[in-house]
Amino acid sequence: MNRNLGFTLLEMIVVVAIMAILFLLSIPNVGKVMKSIEDKGCESLTKVVDTAIIEYKLDNDEFPTSIDQLVASGYLTDKQTKCSNGNGIYIDADGHAVSQ
Repeated sequence: MNRNLGFTLLEMIVVVAIMAILFLLSIPNVGKVMKSIEDKGCESLTKVVDTAIIEYKLDNDEFPTSIDQLVASGYLTDKQTKCSNGNGIYIDADGHAVSQ
């Protein structure tokens, strides 16, 4: 009768330990990727706000002084005034959108 049909307890412990180490090594990389995604999303949203500023200027012959003007006029929604990382978007003195 052959008794070598399965894994030993020691082999299973080694496999689980290797998987745990690989998982722990990947956690910091996931955090970096998520931060990068949030930053790129904020850059994209800033470009959307810049486009809304230009549209407002074309329609009203003046630049908006705040994001609230763009929201009140229907050029942006409330959700488009904050990035996913929590930074707000503002209009600087030059009339461009910046995130802070």
